[in-house]
Amino acid sequence: MKRVITYGTFDLLHYGHINLLRRAKTLGDYLIVALSTDEFNWNCKQKKTYFSYAQRKLLLESIRYVDLVIPEENWNQKCTDMKDYHIDTFVMGDDWKGKFDFLKDENVDVIYLTRTPEISSSKIKHDLYDANSIEESKLSHEILNTAPEKESRMERY
Repeated sequence: MKRVITYGTFDLLHYGHINLLRRAKTLGDYLIVALSTDEFNWNCKQKKTYFSYAQRKLLLESIRYVDLVIPEENWNQKCTDMKDYHIDTFVMGDDWKGKFDFLKDENVDVIYLTRTPEISSSKIKHDLYDANSIEESKLSHEILNTAPEKESRMERY
């Protein structure tokens, strides 16, 4: 059985995350996701997540590509995880390219997958912040590009 592992925060789960998980799963038989804990995100990454670790874990466990979710509690656990979970392939997004090549010394294939370019949790947060920053009087469907269809069904016939 070929085991694959990936790491991440997976906050505000979106189709870019699903693409990564789907592609990672194709590289082996068993996919482990090391999910950054709330403490690790805050203390080491200076990131505050919208969803708690327990909520993010529940979301990941509901995805058919994911076989096991484990906590990521520090930067240095990767070498230990490779041994403890008998990992064959380590997968990350290509924004980390080269950063984890040291894992090759653990006899692990290191693969950096191309990210889904138009989406990220940071972009979602930024877009939501911008949408909520619009003065209430200026807020409209047209500005947010969510206007309902202008013609009714009857006008189409």
